[in-house]
Amino acid sequence: MEMQQVKFYQTGTFTVGNRLLDQNQRSVQANMARTNSLNSGHRACQGCGEALGARYAIDAAMRAANNQIIATNATGCLEVFSTPYPETSWQIPWIHSLFGNAAAVATGVAAAMKVRGRTDVRVIAQGGDGGTTDIGFGCLSGMFERNDDVLYICYDNQAYMNTGVQRSSATPPAARTATTMPLGPEPGAPFGQGKNVPLIAMAHGIPYVATASVAYLRDLESKVTKAMSMHGARYIQILVPCPLGWGSLSHDTIHLARLAVETGLYPLFEAEHGEFVSSTKIRRRIPVEDYLKLQKRFAHLFGKQPAQETIARIQAMADKNIKKFELIEER
Repeated sequence: MEMQQVKFYQTGTFTVGNRLLDQNQRSVQANMARTNSLNSGHRACQGCGEALGARYAIDAAMRAANNQIIATNATGCLEVFSTPYPETSWQIPWIHSLFGNAAAVATGVAAAMKVRGRTDVRVIAQGGDGGTTDIGFGCLSGMFERNDDVLYICYDNQAYMNTGVQRSSATPPAARTATTMPLGPEPGAPFGQGKNVPLIAMAHGIPYVATASVAYLRDLESKVTKAMSMHGARYIQILVPCPLGWGSLSHDTIHLARLAVETGLYPLFEAEHGEFVSSTKIRRRIPVEDYLKLQKRFAHLFGKQPAQETIARIQAMADKNIKKFELIEER
């Protein structure tokens, strides 16, 4: 299913979606029939990208699955702020797993539904980058290798935010965290480390892999809808800026999520059975400085003597992504 292209822009409003469109062309979030699967009352920080990403993704999945969803959720920010005992903001069957076994628990749920003949019930596993790229990586790879009928969604805020902003294998180079301090000859997170889990997922040859951003709502909803139309193991990684961990203003969450894409640092693409099928083109290419300067985790790069060499290395990473994923339309 192709995403509906909107040929005009609605300005001067923070409304999600566009209510000037026909009902069947509106985004899920612009439709009054949305399920609000992650409802109000949670304890997320102001400007939390993960809260937005989870609401957008699960509401889209619910519509695609006729509201028949069971979700497992790894320990982490999303679990903590949405389910302070004895309360919950989830309006779906929801299971809290350990930090590292959300994929395995979801696999068990999917197997149970198969045995019961409930082919209408779809299963989603959720986790942050810590519980996905690090602690839960073994269970996730096993889910991919077995091609279990589960959609795994990683909400990527690029560090262990729930436990004090420690580095994860998704933390970008040069970023300051509690375990990668802005000191020494090469401050921040080191270059040459980390994991690109979307590419690792592709190497498993699973039916569907995609990256998304909370700044690109229609793209995100389209990818979740497409994933829910398939069976087997599927993986979507969503960039969800964290004002607390990134040292950014709460009202800059969507702006930063968009800049990450427009710089080329966070390419948006789709792959099926291990092969790239599409990428979201950059409309207006932005230098990485415009993105980095808005975050205190990169403040050490812009002191009295800016770290031009380090900034150039980050720019080179963005340039490589632009070329590799064909992010700019050739004319």
